[in-house]
Amino acid sequence: MSVKPAETRRLYLQIADKLRGMIGQRDFAPNGRLPSERELAQTLGVSRPSVREALVALELEGRVEIRMGSGVYISATPTARPPSTEAELGESPIEIMNARSVIEGAIAASVAPFAKPKALKALRAVYETMALEVESGQIPMSADRAFHVGIAQMSGNDVLVRTVGALYDERHSPLSSTLRGHFEGEETWAAALTEHRDILEALEARDAVQAQAAMQRHMRNSAARLMTRRKG
Repeated sequence: MSVKPAETRRLYLQIADKLRGMIGQRDFAPNGRLPSERELAQTLGVSRPSVREALVALELEGRVEIRMGSGVYISATPTARPPSTEAELGESPIEIMNARSVIEGAIAASVAPFAKPKALKALRAVYETMALEVESGQIPMSADRAFHVGIAQMSGNDVLVRTVGALYDERHSPLSSTLRGHFEGEETWAAALTEHRDILEALEARDAVQAQAAMQRHMRNSAARLMTRRKG
């Protein structure tokens, strides 16, 4: 009895493979425009977020062009690049957010009852820096990272600090940064700031349950904003 080997490629890469084949079919994209994300998701039997990740992967290959407010089009002059690999593109942003929700939610719950005043004061300073940057229209990337890493530092566990930092830095991968460039804007950062305030206030109240809930809500909402909205 033979056993079929498990598919090891990330889901978004598997979907990109299928879309690559569909693009070559006649009448798949009238006038060069692909069906909507919803239609593609229904056709392939997968989620819209996974389709969106796959489309961004194809855009990075030069096979399609994502035009905000219009749709996704086959590139007029497609490149001859081979299919991209996970190592080249980065991890799935939605999987990263899910992992961060589990890990950072647990960290927030564990540090809340024992948070020291000095650490909380430093975290509030980071939050206030982020607020000023959001208000002035800047992208508060450094402050955002410092906020999440700062909570991990309260644990006194260097492994957790490195893990949180490494997961955050995945946002700089080609797939994640391109996806965020299309779908992240001032509204998403304003919402994230409000969610950071909720996390901070729960930590200041030494409330482990609320701290975990606020962190996981922030991660869930961040993923939803990235995967459901269109900028512009």
